[in-house]
Amino acid sequence: MAIRKQQSHSYITRTSYPEQPHVKKPAKQRNKLISRGEKILFVGLLAVVTVLSLMIIQTQTAVRATTTDISLLEKEIDSTVKKNTDLSIQVNELSTYDRIWKKAEELGLKLNEQNVKVVPGQ
Repeated sequence: MAIRKQQSHSYITRTSYPEQPHVKKPAKQRNKLISRGEKILFVGLLAVVTVLSLMIIQTQTAVRATTTDISLLEKEIDSTVKKNTDLSIQVNELSTYDRIWKKAEELGLKLNEQNVKVVPGQ
């Protein structure tokens, strides 16, 4: 019975051992709103949008400059057409037979049918 007495009075105690190195605690997760990869993607997207915006602005500027040049050329063409029309009207007025005959008489020229040569017209 002595043996039983020892067993009944003995307490099971656990001794504390240092933590075992093979058991890993789960790593604490950081509560970041944006991860590093997302930041890189955001910066890349921002760069692409910026470059495309600058290209659009440059293209619009070139289009406006070209439109201005076209408008100036059209105005110049219109004024040249008007001048040409006025000059052709003036040529028609100055080349009438009556006017040429009056100018010839003023200069002392007389009509001599023997000296007349027929030139084919245009």
